[in-house]
Amino acid sequence: MSKNIAEQFVEILVKAGIKRIYAVTGDSLNFLNDAIKREGSIQWIHVRHEEVGAFAAAAEAELDGLAVCAGSSGPGHVHLINGLYEANRGNVPVLAIASTCESSEFGTSYFQETNTIKLFDDCSVYNQVANTPEQAPRMLQAALQHAISQKGVSVLGVPGDLFEAKSEKNISSDLVFKTNPRIIPSEEEINWIANQLNSGKKVAIYCGIGASEAHTEVVALAEKLKAPIGYSFRGKMGIQYNNPYEVGMTGLLGLPSAFKAMHEADIVLLLGTDFPYVKFMPTDKVIIQIDDKPERLGRRAQLTRGFAGKIKDSLINLLPLIKINDNQDFLDKQLDFYQKVKNNLRSYVEDKGKENHISPEFVAETINQKANKDTIFTVDTGMCCVWGARYLEATGERKLLGSFNHGTMANAMPMAIGAQLSHPDKQVIALCGDGGLSMLLGDIATIKQYNLPIKIIVFNNRSLGMVKLEMEVNGIPDNETDMVNPDFGLLAQAFGINGINVTDPEKVETAIQDALAIDGPVLVNIFTDPNALAMPPKVGWEQMKGMGVAMTRMMLDGNFKEVADTITSNYKHIKEVL
Repeated sequence: MSKNIAEQFVEILVKAGIKRIYAVTGDSLNFLNDAIKREGSIQWIHVRHEEVGAFAAAAEAELDGLAVCAGSSGPGHVHLINGLYEANRGNVPVLAIASTCESSEFGTSYFQETNTIKLFDDCSVYNQVANTPEQAPRMLQAALQHAISQKGVSVLGVPGDLFEAKSEKNISSDLVFKTNPRIIPSEEEINWIANQLNSGKKVAIYCGIGASEAHTEVVALAEKLKAPIGYSFRGKMGIQYNNPYEVGMTGLLGLPSAFKAMHEADIVLLLGTDFPYVKFMPTDKVIIQIDDKPERLGRRAQLTRGFAGKIKDSLINLLPLIKINDNQDFLDKQLDFYQKVKNNLRSYVEDKGKENHISPEFVAETINQKANKDTIFTVDTGMCCVWGARYLEATGERKLLGSFNHGTMANAMPMAIGAQLSHPDKQVIALCGDGGLSMLLGDIATIKQYNLPIKIIVFNNRSLGMVKLEMEVNGIPDNETDMVNPDFGLLAQAFGINGINVTDPEKVETAIQDALAIDGPVLVNIFTDPNALAMPPKVGWEQMKGMGVAMTRMMLDGNFKEVADTITSNYKHIKEVL
């Protein structure tokens, strides 16, 4: 019996190793849904919102190399777009199937008609619409190949009537090819890098996620050069562990130690990083960058020279040329300062807070201590990112997922869905803000429906904490950042999962430990301090002045208690600023 296009699609997806599709079924996707059900190898994950499906696919793709989500005509695939932006900017391979109205209705402003080419063009590496049975399998293979090879999002638009059309034999390949080429700078370039690093000048190394697979080589290079190693948030889990030369993160969420090391060095070596915050980069140093995507070279810093190469391959070639530096004064100075920074971070943990104002640092450190050595963490954008960046420690087996480039709210819980489905044997913990969780709250029902043992820890500070801080450092009293929240613990129970409310700091450790021991989904709603701030690694005069202006305005408006609470909650930051 002849196959239809939907059945042909499923065959190709199975060959590509796809295990699940995240989608809300409906009209133009129904034939694909039916084909998936009858074939039996792929699971259709019924999310409540397509944005959740795209985030879940992004998480699965980052962990495993490829994932698929889908959205039906118009509203369904429009909902995908925020999660697809996240996946594309995060360089993870995702296929999005965007089914459309019937092809005969194109260009007539038909019900739910959208132009998928225009819609997805800015968040994809491949974006086409299949119109004929001959095109469909070729475009599907091309979309999958682009996603894998270019590490981004491929969008394939498919008219609903095409899925039910009779298939034609594919004249090109049905297979997807996962390649792993060796990419290194040329001999002249490697020699130039070696000469610079062997010059006896002070060297600092800064690593992104592109260096994660080169942990051994990065540490070996630092050992020879006596160089401190900083890293980005995405690079943390691959670089921090078993690393006697690490000095933490820099950037908005980072620590002053990494910032200091990079600014006191003579040479800064950037490895596999597309770190976006130019203001944290030095400008008066020799800066050398290696990246496997040469189009990124120089767009974040004033480079001396940039080179194309995979970090592991490049360092394997470079290491034999590097001389051992006998002077480790610079390294010792940076490590001593880093120890002081870490001691200061401990002071936040030791102060647990008070009733309904629990220290978020203490909560994050408790999670870090209680979690498994191979836990997959997901973090919401905002203050949860700060606490995760500073208190979740790498082990070499842990993974950390977040919206580190797109910076969207509400990503943690949906990403936990994708992580748990693709890694059912792993502990998955989502660090959620109350604002982020509220935005896509309905998909707790998805967690319940598939009985995913995700642990949702809500940092419930009753505000949009990062936005509040942003306003205050700009001299603007915060406005409309407060949130009137439901009882998240009770709400979790209404969804059919375990829900725990924690208002007493003395009960935090027991609540988290009990939640992690439960065989099933749990939501722990912790009432954290709404006035807890997160100071960046370098606090400038304008930020200090802005905060002072904001506090003064608030007092003039009669908000004496909020000002007093903010100062009381953050007295430990004073020594960081002075």
